Amino acid sequence: MDLLRLVMREYRLAFSAVMLASLANAALGIGVIAFINQRLIERGDATLAALPEFFGLILLLLVVALGAQLGLTTLGHYFVYHLRARLVRRIMETDIARLETIGSAALLASLSADVRNVTIAFVRLPELVQGVVLTLASVVYLGWLSMPILLLAAIWIAATMAVGAWLVRRVYAHLHEVRESEDALYDDYETIIHGRKELALNRQRAADIYERRFRGDALAYRHHIIRADTYHLSASNWTNIMMLGAIGLVFFLANGLAWASNATAATFALTLLFLRTPMISAVGALPTLLNAQVAFNKLAALELAPYRADFDTTPETVDWQRIALAEATFVYDADDDNGFAIGPIDFTLERGELVFIIGGNGSGKTTFARLLAGLSAPGGGRLMLDDTDVTADRARIRRLFSAVFTDFHLFDRLLGADGDRADDAFIDHWCQRLQLDGKLSREGATLLDTRLSQGQRKRVAMLTALAERRDILLLDEWAADQDPIFRRVFYHELLPAFRDMGHTVVAISHDDTYFAAADRLLEMRAGCLVELTGDARHAASQDAVARIS
Repeated sequence: MDLLRLVMREYRLAFSAVMLASLANAALGIGVIAFINQRLIERGDATLAALPEFFGLILLLLVVALGAQLGLTTLGHYFVYHLRARLVRRIMETDIARLETIGSAALLASLSADVRNVTIAFVRLPELVQGVVLTLASVVYLGWLSMPILLLAAIWIAATMAVGAWLVRRVYAHLHEVRESEDALYDDYETIIHGRKELALNRQRAADIYERRFRGDALAYRHHIIRADTYHLSASNWTNIMMLGAIGLVFFLANGLAWASNATAATFALTLLFLRTPMISAVGALPTLLNAQVAFNKLAALELAPYRADFDTTPETVDWQRIALAEATFVYDADDDNGFAIGPIDFTLERGELVFIIGGNGSGKTTFARLLAGLSAPGGGRLMLDDTDVTADRARIRRLFSAVFTDFHLFDRLLGADGDRADDAFIDHWCQRLQLDGKLSREGATLLDTRLSQGQRKRVAMLTALAERRDILLLDEWAADQDPIFRRVFYHELLPAFRDMGHTVVAISHDDTYFAAADRLLEMRAGCLVELTGDARHAASQDAVARIS
């Protein structure tokens, strides 16, 4: 099983120590049974002299068993912590396009349900290990007592475990379907939470989402989880009852067929009773391990970027003069002949420029911006930093950019250029210029409450981008949610101020009234980028709507 192989590979010494403790626990368990057989059954030694030895063995067994189980559980939790941390790091390193292909619902399901299932498996893993080790040790001891009885008892138990294994396989099959249903349910939850306002307005749509999507996915989850639990409980009860049957078989062979003495039969019965709980626990723990393997397979299927232990926080110190896309292309869903594509694009951004990108919805403006900022890898062509090809090292470009996208996220802390908290004087100054004084609740560089209007939230996002003091500001339709007065402030006061601070600005805009503020005006149309000059620029500035319609 891949999961256990990974644990043994990464925690070889610790896992070996835990297994040795489990073996010691099994040996002590058999030792207690042997003591009862030899001292209390065969010899009938009921004197007080036997009690200290017996209770000493019991106490030692308790300590070793607890130590072995705690060791294995602790090891499991260490592994789960590293699994969760590695998963988060891999998500952070994965290309944006790949994350969007996976979808947030699948990512959230993996971070919650899959990691939880792995955790549960490691909590139950001691039961499985103890059951297997105790069973093997008991087989050796029982074979020493009576091999013929052991062979028939082993056939009985093997048949019992074969049926149990079939039941467990059914558990595995249904758990796989349960995990698929969980992905669908997380998608439904996102739709209900993020679409809450629209669903409140349109109850027919709310009923459609509830009846057509949620109920179907919830019923599928219920069906498969009930089937999984049914097979799981059947496996546990089957094993429990058949182990009692094995005890009856042993006494029949010993007394009815005279294969062994009554003392040997009693020892067999005692050992099987001793094994019954560990074996049932092992059978009960196996589905959780199988469920964890399903979760582990789901994590592997995400195809995230390889794990990196450290963040590359080295600032880009090159005194760059230009960034260029040379014959760059990008295709959404390369397997689909009808997938949207942009390019080839040839574009050069000079240091200190103020560039506007215009175009209709779906023309490829944001995709172009992602290529320029190094967030997406071009399917063809090159990304250049001055005369250096950085297509394979896009992190160098990303270190030059701060951005406010249309689907921006507000973080709770403002960071400066060095990655530490932003300067208070800088924050105070820009809170005033962005008209956030008295509206933004903060404590130094920590934001306490961001429940603001969308336009104000975008101003906070702008403040966050400015505080990072990167060379290039990428603004994706930033002014779209601003009131007319502040929109004018943005184009006539803030953009010139950004340039005076040394920022190069790339702004995606639909505000034709303010196109004249740009040094250069470029238009995206059906995935192609064209620079507008002369009469074409004048015409676009007069009526952008007519041009992009």
